[in-house]
Amino acid sequence: MPEEEQPTKAAVATVRVVNKSRHPLPEHATGHSAGVDLRANLDGPLTLEPGGFAMIPTGLYIELPEGTEAQVRPRSGLAFKHGVTVLNSPGTVDADYRGELRVLLINHGKAPFEVKDGERIAQMVISRYIKVRFEEMPELCASERGAGGFGHTGTH
Repeated sequence: MPEEEQPTKAAVATVRVVNKSRHPLPEHATGHSAGVDLRANLDGPLTLEPGGFAMIPTGLYIELPEGTEAQVRPRSGLAFKHGVTVLNSPGTVDADYRGELRVLLINHGKAPFEVKDGERIAQMVISRYIKVRFEEMPELCASERGAGGFGHTGTH
C-alpha cells in the first residue's frame, strides 16, 4: 500500500483522573473504539419513568489536556432497546472543568427504565478543537450551496 494510503494510528493523550467510584477506569472496548464507556455510580437503583430525566453521577473527575474537550454521547444499545439517551447530546466537558462527570439521561421509552450501579450509561469521546476569532463582515463570500438549509438537496 502506498504511503499516502496507509491508515493513520489514533493519537494517544493522557487524561488525569480521580476515581471516587467503585468501578474501574473507563477504557476503549476495542482497538478502534472512539469512545470509552461511562458507568453509573449509584448507591442503589434509580428508576427513570417515561419522559423522566436525571443527572447520573459517575464518580470520575478528569483533567483534560489543553485544546481538548470531552463529548458525552448516548450509548446506541440503550437508545435502541429502551429509548434512553443523553438529553444534552453531546454534552461538552471543557478542559478546565474539575467537577464530577455526570450524565443527564432521559427516558424517551414507553416503560420505566432502571439505572443500576456500574451500568454503562454513556460514552465519552475526547476531541481536539480550535479556537476561533469572529470577524464581522457586511456579507459572506458566495458558495455553491448558498443559504440552502434543511432538505434543500432532496431525498434521493
